[in-house]
Amino acid sequence: MTQEEAIAKARQIAAEAGWAWVDPPRVRLRKRWFGTGSRWEIHSNAKGLGAIVRVELDDATGDVLRKGYIKR
Repeated sequence: MTQEEAIAKARQIAAEAGWAWVDPPRVRLRKRWFGTGSRWEIHSNAKGLGAIVRVELDDATGDVLRKGYIKR
């Protein structure tokens, strides 16, 4: 999964849940120390205090590991 794909999926998840998405997002690829697998962490509104969508995705499968919303 690329960074652009991870952002697009996070936006889709936010839209489906009715959560506000505010740019710019903060995106990190977290690689595991041992074993295989990585996960994407995406947070919308990286420079703001509210309307933050938080999504974690499995890098290999694109499955949602965690999701949440902070409206303020």
